[in-house]
Amino acid sequence: MSISLQPTALVGAIAMAMGFSSSVSAQSITDQNTVNASLETLVVTATRSEEKIKNVPVRISVIDEKMLEQSPIVDLPHLLSKEAGLTVHQTGGYGQTASVFIRGAGASHTLFLHDGMRSNIATVASTNIPLFDLTDIKQIEILKGPASVQYGTDAIGGVIQLISKTPTENKVFTTLEAGERNTYKSILGVDGAEDGFYAQIRSQRFETDGDQIIAGDERKAGFDQKGYAAKVGVEKETYGLSAEIKENKGTGDYFSYGAPEAYDFMNRLYNIQGRLNFNDNLTWNTRLSQFEDQYNVVKSLYPSILDTEQQEIDSNLKWQLNPNQNILFGAQFNKTEAKNIKNFNSDNETVGYYLQHQFKNDLFSTQTGIRLEENQQFGTHTVGQIAARYFATPKTSIYTNIGTAFRAPVVGQIITEPAWWGGNPDLKPEKSVSYELGFDHSFGYGLQFYGSVYQTKIDNLMVSDSSTGWKYYNLDKATFTGSELGLKWKQDNLFANAEYAYIQPKDDETDQDAPNRPRQNLTLSAGWDNGIYGLTTSLVAKGSAKDAHDVPGYATIDMNAYWQINPHIKVFSNIRNLGDTTYKTAWNNQVNSYYIASGRLASAGVTFRY
Repeated sequence: MSISLQPTALVGAIAMAMGFSSSVSAQSITDQNTVNASLETLVVTATRSEEKIKNVPVRISVIDEKMLEQSPIVDLPHLLSKEAGLTVHQTGGYGQTASVFIRGAGASHTLFLHDGMRSNIATVASTNIPLFDLTDIKQIEILKGPASVQYGTDAIGGVIQLISKTPTENKVFTTLEAGERNTYKSILGVDGAEDGFYAQIRSQRFETDGDQIIAGDERKAGFDQKGYAAKVGVEKETYGLSAEIKENKGTGDYFSYGAPEAYDFMNRLYNIQGRLNFNDNLTWNTRLSQFEDQYNVVKSLYPSILDTEQQEIDSNLKWQLNPNQNILFGAQFNKTEAKNIKNFNSDNETVGYYLQHQFKNDLFSTQTGIRLEENQQFGTHTVGQIAARYFATPKTSIYTNIGTAFRAPVVGQIITEPAWWGGNPDLKPEKSVSYELGFDHSFGYGLQFYGSVYQTKIDNLMVSDSSTGWKYYNLDKATFTGSELGLKWKQDNLFANAEYAYIQPKDDETDQDAPNRPRQNLTLSAGWDNGIYGLTTSLVAKGSAKDAHDVPGYATIDMNAYWQINPHIKVFSNIRNLGDTTYKTAWNNQVNSYYIASGRLASAGVTFRY
């Protein structure tokens, strides 16, 4: 299917629509110091159970459902780029390789979860985030800081978790958004819910002609995907059970060695979760999951097939000792198989045992934990965490968080054949310790202020560079230091938000900044929203990044709009990168040129709901 749209006509239509409407882009990226209504936001990533965001003694942000619905064609890298404390490094537009750095830590230090199931792949030290579909996602939680106590390996920098929707009403809806460069996405959804039982089906189709991705090369990299998600379950006071399956697959173009290339991809998740309340004080939760990721280079000088399959069982007991404190004890088993059809087939198993204690009263909210993890290939590791939030006044709280974490090498970092993978079987696991101090304060009149300072020290940091022929090796020490300040205001239907993050990732041996991480990061947004009409303008600004090649800073502006005509019809419009800013993102060694970011994308859409 292909939809041809004239940019001039489309932009004109959007300009007219903005006279009536808009969306709540950056307003929806919240923190525990946001407006009073969002202070009741529930999060699960920090503690493995639902907690009010204002009580969690760590820094965590949420991208909520309202923001996810404003633009179905928006991809995960673009959403995450609106968080000042995150650096998103993407070599082009839709479907192109992207990495996420939380507070300056490496891309491999960010753990991605789908409804609790890890989705980092084992063939490379990262994950295929541009290929995730967000059609059935309710919210995205961004935990900043170590989380190995809760989740084991990879969570040195933090955790990003995609949480699926659970139906609460009967409805049928369809959404279509179309924009420049023949970009469109269509979604069909059916929800049913009655007496605690529910069922949900989603299907989606996305396609775009794509953007130019390399300076001096006018060719565009197209991208398409399609998929479905289905979920059934029951939620009662004493028990709950759900089963879900989701699949997303497609094809993307990219350019290497000056020639056009293409890949096919597929990611699939199976998830069964159960809850049983033995009594008011004792709850048992269990999850059985399988995640599959296939990335097949089908048109290239070097074709390859890279597959990761992970199976996971997680089971825990939560004991509510009294109204103020609880203990969580659990065990987690993960088996990962990674293979390249022509070169390797490797598997690894880990078993982790974790213990967590929480305490909460009018003055304090604390969280302490310890985890023992046995890794089949890399031995036993023990990590711990101590975190506390002190409510100095009803409007002011201070928190501190100290935690250790680790990351084991993945298959792509230790294999020796083929040599161009850069594998080194003698690599040691990375170990880290992090310190953080922060505050949240409400001035009243809808004004919220927050800030934090942090430092993470990593031993045995795994890196590769041209000096070793791109073979991985361990650095003795690296230190990531930074701070964040944010201001949020909401009065009646008006709102404004600002966040600034300073990030300094250092190699302690050379005293040089790690590549691809700008020190200066700023996000701004302002708008008006009364629930029927809305208008938001947001700015993302990044300073220059220290790299072998100069990668200058940039600033982009997005505009979002909506009009809820009636309970059944909603129209919306979006302009991404309003100024059509072209900026460099990384250097391509094969063609001696820069990757460049996507230009302007104006789009409009409609949702029918019954």
